[in-house]
Amino acid sequence: TDGLKVMSYNIRLGSANDGTNSWAMRYIATGEMLEDQKPDVFGVQEALEYQVRFIEEMCGYESVGVGRDNGKKEGEYMSIFWNKKTVSLIDWGTYWLSETPDKPSMGWDAACFRTATWALMKDKKTGKKFYFVNTHLDHVGKEARRNGLKLVMDKIAAMNKDGLPLVLTGDFNVTPDDPALVDVDANMKSARKVAEKTDNTGTFNNWGKASSVIDYIYFTGFSSCPEYHTVTEKYAERKFVSDHYPITAELNF
Repeated sequence: TDGLKVMSYNIRLGSANDGTNSWAMRYIATGEMLEDQKPDVFGVQEALEYQVRFIEEMCGYESVGVGRDNGKKEGEYMSIFWNKKTVSLIDWGTYWLSETPDKPSMGWDAACFRTATWALMKDKKTGKKFYFVNTHLDHVGKEARRNGLKLVMDKIAAMNKDGLPLVLTGDFNVTPDDPALVDVDANMKSARKVAEKTDNTGTFNNWGKASSVIDYIYFTGFSSCPEYHTVTEKYAERKFVSDHYPITAELNF
């Protein structure tokens, strides 16, 4: 197909003490999942540097992103990965979801440093350019989520003057009925809502103890979205690849 396959994946930070679900027990499952799903471009949330390197070295993807705590290698990365056979990178950057987006900083009532990574890319099959934006909104601060998402939308508007196709992925830490999403819903399409083939499976599973939709793929400027999928398949005999299920969408230019 001429479609672009995209994914959002909260990988669960590798340092978390998750017992039998710890990264050491499930990194092989992540590798198998990526090999099976074959996204052209995907955004991860919560990745530590060694998790980013694993995906680059073992799964053959290239990536851009920075550690959110210092803008270098410290803390979680909101990295964007791409398959260099199908997509090429033109430009990229990171900003912080705060009142001072150009430097490592915490915004509003947030509990953590939060960032968004953006990339201007080119689809090699069609020659079309597109933007990909990946973020992780705060899990505590309501104001931080609302203002953080507003900042992302404002930055997108300023960046995408030419109205190129654009994908926004992320763990927004809100369910679809949350007022924080009103502006995004007005300006972009949720793949889950508009895909010809879709599901409404919870994306946050908390290792089987929860089921809520808090991860999203939004887009604008694509002609259609044939499929949205919550990746609940088992890999490497593991029930969960993370405490979130990856989500994918097929987008046509």
